[in-house]
Amino acid sequence: MDLLDYAFMQRALLAAVLVGITAPAVGIYLVQRRQALMGDGIGHVAMTGVGLGFLLSWSPVWMATLVSVLGAVLMELIRWYGKTRGDIALAMLFYGGMAGGVMFINLAPGGSNANLTSYLFGSLSTVSESDVTAICVLAAFVVLVTLGLRRQLFAVSQDEEFARVTGLPVRALNLLTAVTAAVTVTVAMRVVGLLLVSALMVVPVAAAQQLSRSFAATFAIAVAIGVTVTIGGTVTSYYQDVPPGATIVLLTIAAFILLTALATPLARRRARAVAARQPAGDPAECAIPATREPEGTAGV
Repeated sequence: MDLLDYAFMQRALLAAVLVGITAPAVGIYLVQRRQALMGDGIGHVAMTGVGLGFLLSWSPVWMATLVSVLGAVLMELIRWYGKTRGDIALAMLFYGGMAGGVMFINLAPGGSNANLTSYLFGSLSTVSESDVTAICVLAAFVVLVTLGLRRQLFAVSQDEEFARVTGLPVRALNLLTAVTAAVTVTVAMRVVGLLLVSALMVVPVAAAQQLSRSFAATFAIAVAIGVTVTIGGTVTSYYQDVPPGATIVLLTIAAFILLTALATPLARRRARAVAARQPAGDPAECAIPATREPEGTAGV
């Protein structure tokens, strides 16, 4: 493959693989918590970090990481204490993040809105060696958290009250989930872009859920989908000269549609098989359901 002859494509493909792993790995917990759009909100806040990076002549990736982590912590605090006015506070945080990014980058020497484009929608040719180093370090943190604490994070995502009764530090784990999501956004912004990263965190998980209800299987399938679409989108953008972020997201949505189409007849077949196993003469409503694990808990 001639694309591997170019150093920028080697960096882009490595970044794409890491993004394909980390985004669904965090997204599965956000989906369980019904916070599917959290990544989108963090992406808005991270724009301020990118702008500050240009203004202060510091790495935009590391500055975006710092600002997005602070924003994620603030989002959690608003969720705990905001009550009735929480949605307004979150809206101001998101829109303020976007406005701050545009303002700071225009105040930077030689800066303009054009500098934001590669961070908003992703860019292959602008992934530098320092970006790859930062992405590798941040991705390692995300993988360690999402795999090492998977049982605790899953328990909190499913039922906070039950997790609290069992003695888990619920607030600390919620903060850790928010921080990990913020780190994932900055990992993905060079490949997918800040405005599209939320799709890569959520859609592969939704697609995997069409095939499995087991947490472990859903996790593995979602990561496999993530890696496949990020590599496919990166290669396609190189050969067809199309935006990588948009290509990756469209491939992700196509994978969801395909898996949904394949899963529907399988679900019907399983339903017919269950009905066929019921004792003859017993109405369906009188049948005693088989004992099984709660949905989504198998294989954690």
